[in-house]
Amino acid sequence: MAESLTQVAARMLQTSLALRPGESLLVVTDPPTREIGEALFRAGAELGAQSVLLVMPPTGRHGAEPHPSVAEAMKRVDVVVCPTAFSLTHTQARLEASRAGARIATMPEITTDMFFAGAVAADYEAIAALTQRVTELLTQAQEARIVKAGKELRLSLAGRRGIASTGLLRERGQSGNLPSGEAYIAPVEGTAGGEMIIDGSVGGIGRLSEPILVRVENGLLVDAQGAAAARLLAIQGDSPAARNLGELGIGTNDKARLSGVVLEDEKVYGTVHIAFGSNDTFGGQTKAGVHTDGIILGADLYLDDRLVVSGGRVLV
Repeated sequence: MAESLTQVAARMLQTSLALRPGESLLVVTDPPTREIGEALFRAGAELGAQSVLLVMPPTGRHGAEPHPSVAEAMKRVDVVVCPTAFSLTHTQARLEASRAGARIATMPEITTDMFFAGAVAADYEAIAALTQRVTELLTQAQEARIVKAGKELRLSLAGRRGIASTGLLRERGQSGNLPSGEAYIAPVEGTAGGEMIIDGSVGGIGRLSEPILVRVENGLLVDAQGAAAARLLAIQGDSPAARNLGELGIGTNDKARLSGVVLEDEKVYGTVHIAFGSNDTFGGQTKAGVHTDGIILGADLYLDDRLVVSGGRVLV
């Protein structure tokens, strides 16, 4: 007999977040993702947690802050799970709740399909091992170079630490996406330059029918071309902070699928992604109130002179 949504949610809470009886669990959701939020709330209660469901309006864009009352509630519990239409991952609310000790899983654009297939079904112990190895290489590297179809983008990583999003959030203050499986880092502001083809998907736009060619100068997105380019530029706006090239990431989840939902797309094994906007919550200096990921398929990624990703494979 197939598992119910609540049963899958309970397994996730136990495996990824080590939720224990008597702990406090806050589920932050919104109307588009309420079905999943309610399943997580029920699962937490069935596991013996003090389970609370908080339904808020959608924030309107990835990286936008929730209402202060939501941020305050997130700081006062043991575990927070955020199945929401727009990402709370790179927000001050999430950062402050992590600093207060909460174990936090953010699930932007999560769908019921993801619960039963794809990235959620992965072996997270194996993913954690690979993700940690890639993260170490990011931390050690001085420079990254992405190459695809004759285009090249260079980014300085000097002095920055990689982040391992393993899907295992069992210790006080740990946070990450669920489903998960990526290693990522905040490039040094002002250093990125070159051109790159984004041809998988873009946060807030979805799966691309035509590639977007982006041009970056002095760390900022200065131009984009392609059918969806105007939408990308509109999402980012004109402020330098929002145009900042804020993230480099590598997907490490071999069960993740390219679906048009960035939560899963950026985890697809052997993909590379970049993001524009905020990175102050994971080692950067930019606070923009927006964070937009773009997935790059089939790229070569060099960390210093070492080829780390090529042909959809992670070479570590």
